[in-house]
Amino acid sequence: MERRERYLSDFEAKKWIIEIGKRMYAKNFVAANDGNISVRTGPNAIWATPTGVSKGFMTPDMLVKLDLNGKVLSGKNRPSSEIKMHLRVYKENPEARAVVHAHPVVATSYAIAGISLERALSSEAVVLLGKVPVAPYATPGTEEVAESIAPYCRDYNAVLLANHGALTWGRDPQEAYFRMESLEHYALMSLYTGEVLKKVNELSCSQVSNLLEIRERMGIRGGGTPSCRPDELAGGDSAWAEALRTGTAGTDSPRTDGLRMDAPRTDAAREDAGRVAAPRAEAEKQAVIEEIIAKVTEEVLRRLS
Repeated sequence: MERRERYLSDFEAKKWIIEIGKRMYAKNFVAANDGNISVRTGPNAIWATPTGVSKGFMTPDMLVKLDLNGKVLSGKNRPSSEIKMHLRVYKENPEARAVVHAHPVVATSYAIAGISLERALSSEAVVLLGKVPVAPYATPGTEEVAESIAPYCRDYNAVLLANHGALTWGRDPQEAYFRMESLEHYALMSLYTGEVLKKVNELSCSQVSNLLEIRERMGIRGGGTPSCRPDELAGGDSAWAEALRTGTAGTDSPRTDGLRMDAPRTDAAREDAGRVAAPRAEAEKQAVIEEIIAKVTEEVLRRLS
């Protein structure tokens, strides 16, 4: 879909809502009657999903048109009780043209745990989504939910709802929905690397800075700045592995170990060099790991206090 400054027509808005609902249901982002979608069609008008209907089985005649105060303008059904969240996004962020609320399993699990998604793990997540905070818990369907998300609507592209789900918005329906997909993908990567593989090579701060410039050139204003790895540690485990392989770990210049600099190393020579360098390199690596663990532990305790 080509992104445009104008508002979508009623027909276009309803078509997008139906399509997004089917995709959310097919991807297990929602169960039963969960979730809701809205699209803005004018300065004071939106189309939204009705209450009590599965998002995978909607038809255009089920949708509801409202003004930005929540008054029903058209439609035979009542709007979702969560419409207050949508209205708040539109009021806080004039750029928003669509809002999507769902309960994707992994992202919602992070919301339940109270863990924000803020690490720079992939270039796409940094550019297209950014940092995703957790809004305080509020009873679903109440004005409290709208109040809980208000601080995040202008500066971010998505928010996790504590013990509830996730909310994304965008300059058009496609962007709003794709951000929900990106959010779940980001959460899944965080889960796999942090809890399954237990190995995360976070992007460096200079790499993140470059990605933020790309984001700006794309016209994406929100997202915040994800946490990043200090440049001096940016090589991560791969840099250590390469250093051990070549015998350069822990030194400022390549090791020769009696070999001529212009002579190609044999496999045996590489193994000898690696054996010499390995003990020292392993000790230095362990020291770095312990320092990182200490900092992470300190940060976790700080957040829990």
